[in-house]
Amino acid sequence: MSSGTSAGATVEPPGGRGALRLLQAAVATSSLDRFAISPLLLAIGTELGASLAESAAAASAYFLAYGLLQPVWGMLGDRIGLVRVMRIALVVAGIAGVASAFAPSVLVLALLRTVTGGCFGAVNPAGLVYVGDTWPQTVRQRALVDLAAATSFGVAVATAGAGALGDRAGWRVVLAVTALLALVLGVVLRRLPEPPRKVPSRPLQALGTVLRERWALVVLVLVFAEGAVVIGVLTYVAPAIESLGFSPTVSGIAAAGYGVGVVLFSRSVRPLVGRMSTAALATVGGVLLVAGWGVPAITVTLPTAVAGGLLLGGAWAFLHSTLQNWATSVVPQERATTIALFAATLFLGSAAGTAVAGPAADARDFPALFRVALVAAAVLAVAAPPLVARYARRTPPA
Repeated sequence: MSSGTSAGATVEPPGGRGALRLLQAAVATSSLDRFAISPLLLAIGTELGASLAESAAAASAYFLAYGLLQPVWGMLGDRIGLVRVMRIALVVAGIAGVASAFAPSVLVLALLRTVTGGCFGAVNPAGLVYVGDTWPQTVRQRALVDLAAATSFGVAVATAGAGALGDRAGWRVVLAVTALLALVLGVVLRRLPEPPRKVPSRPLQALGTVLRERWALVVLVLVFAEGAVVIGVLTYVAPAIESLGFSPTVSGIAAAGYGVGVVLFSRSVRPLVGRMSTAALATVGGVLLVAGWGVPAITVTLPTAVAGGLLLGGAWAFLHSTLQNWATSVVPQERATTIALFAATLFLGSAAGTAVAGPAADARDFPALFRVALVAAAVLAVAAPPLVARYARRTPPA
């Protein structure tokens, strides 16, 4: 990861934009499915006779499977190809997603969502590795920001659209729609060229190589904290607004502020790559992260939820893309394994954040929940930039 400027930073691999659009469609669908359930939790609980914490267990199980299976998908990608892995995973996710639309109980729903999450978990890391293998490091973060924007577009559509569609047609229809999109993409991705594969290391050897690199461990710790404090707690923004008496449609639109924020702020990050140091980008992200939880921590209202979501989206655009770029370069000889662990740790953190926050959310003590998130966000915001700077100083520009 370089912190300096570089000439010729507009160079992209042949066919890069077309490949990037296909990757964007895949990661957008993955995030669409991942976040669609958030504005539906109360409706699911009401229909299936479950508490908010029990309904949220389906989301937590999804994140857990999404994270735990990352190393498995990474190893498969090394052996059978990134594109083939994405296609297989999307088809299986689509089948499990359709089945989850007919779940008769919260337990069955949680089990099917676990399978769905475990399969959708292949998409984002495969996309990151694809970019890492084909884009030059000097422009790589721009492609990563574009992927993040597509991911967050899926988040925005999921949180706003899922609430509105769930209001009118029911939560089961929402899950079926994302599943059908996955099935379609499993076919369409045939047009994505498979990047050349190196001879893969043995799985344990690759894992050991990554875990022996202390800077890789630093990245994993940071992204675990980010997953807990951003994605994990974001699960409860829509229920917090719905607890004020608003409909799922309105609460979903409020929660969509996060996705809109990433899309908007990503436009600012892209031209700054190479002009600002990576530590400076991380600092901006940390400030936005603290501000994002600071607003609803003061008082939980519809406007503060929207404003906080927009700021959190900005934090993700600046901080997460910096950590992603770091992860693609920290152990380049084992990039697939590193990215698999990166994504696994992110969503293990997300699952942990969702689970730990569950009791407070079930008690409807959302202000206290967001204040705890604010404290955790402040710790991350203080810790990340100097670590990014130290790594950048130790690594010569590519």
